[in-house]
Amino acid sequence: QVQLVESGGGLVQAGGSLRLSCAASKLTFSSYTTGWFRQAPGKQRELVAAITSGGSTYYVDSKKARFTISRDNAKNTVYLQMNSLKFEDTAVYYCAARAGGLWGEYNYWGQGTQVTVSS
Repeated sequence: QVQLVESGGGLVQAGGSLRLSCAASKLTFSSYTTGWFRQAPGKQRELVAAITSGGSTYYVDSKKARFTISRDNAKNTVYLQMNSLKFEDTAVYYCAARAGGLWGEYNYWGQGTQVTVSS
């Protein structure tokens, strides 16, 4: 079955950087839209950034300057580079994939990776 596995989370000081990775098995990212979502304690899960099968990228406006989503087709891995991290970026980060465009239900989800930013 399809499996998405995130890695790269951890504890970082405010102002620092992390790169999250999402690797897939039995799913080819270049044929799907892949999104990075996050969920902070007590808050709803939110989309952070996404990349379409064609390579177009989308960011929630407030993340555009600090986050970069990218994809390595050879490694079948999607990345989220996060710079200038803030305390409020603390959350569990999930990657997810769906056939089609940005909007709609994401069918495949990873287990999440914790990002903790200390102030």
